Amino acid sequence: MNKAKVFCSILGIGMLSVGFAQTKQDSVKVEQLEEVVITDSKFQLKRENSGKVITKISSKDLEKLQGQSIAEIIGRTAGVEVNGIRSNAGQNLSYFIRGGRNRQVLVLIDGIQVTDASQIANDYDLRLLNADQVESIEILKGASSTLYGTGAATAVINIKLKEASKKAINLNITSTLGTNQASDENNYAIEDFRNSVSLNGSVGKFNYLASFGHQFTDGLSAIADGTESDAFNSYNGNLKLGYKFSNAFKLSTYASFDNYDADFDDSFGMADADNVYISKQYRLGVSPEFKYNKGSITINAAYSDVEREIVSSFPSQFNAQNIVVDAFNRYNFNDKFYTVLGVNFQDNQMESFAIPFGDTDFSQSIDPENAQFTITDPYVNAVYVSDFGFNVNAGARLNNHSEYGSHLVYSLNPSYVKETSFGYIKGLASYSTAFITPSLYQLFEPTYGNADLNPEENQTIEVGAEVSIKDKATMSLVYFTRNEDNFIDFVDTGGFVFQYQNIDESFSASGLEFVAQAKLTKGLNLNLNATYTKVDEDLSLRIPEIKVNTRLDYQLCDSTLMSLSYQYNDEREDSVYNSTTFMNDIVNLESYGLLDFYVSHKILNNKMTLFANVTNIFNEEYQELFGFATRGRGVNLGFRLNL
Repeated sequence: MNKAKVFCSILGIGMLSVGFAQTKQDSVKVEQLEEVVITDSKFQLKRENSGKVITKISSKDLEKLQGQSIAEIIGRTAGVEVNGIRSNAGQNLSYFIRGGRNRQVLVLIDGIQVTDASQIANDYDLRLLNADQVESIEILKGASSTLYGTGAATAVINIKLKEASKKAINLNITSTLGTNQASDENNYAIEDFRNSVSLNGSVGKFNYLASFGHQFTDGLSAIADGTESDAFNSYNGNLKLGYKFSNAFKLSTYASFDNYDADFDDSFGMADADNVYISKQYRLGVSPEFKYNKGSITINAAYSDVEREIVSSFPSQFNAQNIVVDAFNRYNFNDKFYTVLGVNFQDNQMESFAIPFGDTDFSQSIDPENAQFTITDPYVNAVYVSDFGFNVNAGARLNNHSEYGSHLVYSLNPSYVKETSFGYIKGLASYSTAFITPSLYQLFEPTYGNADLNPEENQTIEVGAEVSIKDKATMSLVYFTRNEDNFIDFVDTGGFVFQYQNIDESFSASGLEFVAQAKLTKGLNLNLNATYTKVDEDLSLRIPEIKVNTRLDYQLCDSTLMSLSYQYNDEREDSVYNSTTFMNDIVNLESYGLLDFYVSHKILNNKMTLFANVTNIFNEEYQELFGFATRGRGVNLGFRLNL
């Protein structure tokens, strides 16, 4: 059976599931609140009025995924492949969405961009984030630079952190113990420890939240043939303070730190090594909001400082500072016409240090006086919701970069919703453009940098449909095609002299994304998504052509939930350095499927939840990255206490 038939079969299964969900009636009618989304417009819109198919992972969904990292949770959504989450806990993460790479995926935390100006891809490291601090996640795929600027070329991942409780004092404690071993091991030693505590509440007009998290994971080598394990040790702290001065004005502030140490091995020689990767991030932010008749003014301002160090045979140090200010005015003309007018400012600076050949001390290799740029982007976006089902979301942004000048991006996203007796049917289309600014490393690194680089440009077309059956099911199918220009590559200019350069050739990616959610019977829910991705050969590295995720949740009783999930990853290509030819060889990684089981049970008047996971039940042996270790069967046990 070819891959196209496999994908069509998956679509058929999803459609049959939705049809079964429609005909099979529960004995008890359940009233559901209408789902709202915010990432595609910065307004709270009903899902059917959004011209995009947005993946929303709610707090209830996260409760069913206890014991998993944020990267693992995101990697189970349609169209998203996070490479490295099934390997050693300290493995570098790669985000592949619609044929894109890390630098084309933008991460927001509480609505504001988070980046690391010291990284080559300027991307945010999800290993820094503690899952217990997260309230919900929205994933918006497609070019979204109109609202969010640089990097929002293939997806925006909007992560909302938890808010303070309405009670004066609320205590949350979560603890998990688990195994961490390869498929050829069977000692099931406890090597994974994850703990977090949060104290939060509201007193009058004042609210507060203080949380701390820790993870220590050992037992698995970074490389597949390693004989010594490589540990991962992380700490997270978060403090949020808010005050509501009046119904019209409130102020929120926060401070956080996210630190980790990750042991890693020699990837060139594929040998054990005592290497350590150290990352420290500190963030400060303030967010005042002023409401007035029919509108509001919000300012999200944040400062972040990142320190990274690589302890190895080629030691290096990186420091970066980033200031982001996003100020925007939301105005609701008449409950049919919504507008956002804003300006986004960024200031990025970095420096790096290395030990020159023959020396023993660090010397500066990238000077922060040179490695700095600013971005100032005015933008406008408007949403029209008609009485007869026609909706439009459109906008434009003028990017002004201190190094390469101005660049205009825009988007047009019409949709049409037909209300029916059973729910609604929505058709959607969009054309949107995006850009990715060169990173400070690519611009100013003294050996490889190129100050003449232009931004990468993306154009994305989407066409899709969504069907919703009231209280029973939702199903969507989206086709996308994406074109990429000015791709920045690491080019051999001759004589093994490399430099970052824009490539004249255009690249393309296209595919289908199918999502189905259905209540099959009372207490039994299905979540299914499947992705087919076709990319040019130059973009295909580690991207599966077909990927499928499915999860069955069964509410055995009010206090007990069981869940069975399966993930299939198609075969992929990887690149391996050949020390003989000094070139990269292409190798094939076989397809694999993983089956996981989860169960939770509430006790003490629902104040405590006990949970357990069994991952990779059949202990399948597979490769996620060529030459690197992957996790075999794993077991973890934990509890969540809410007082």
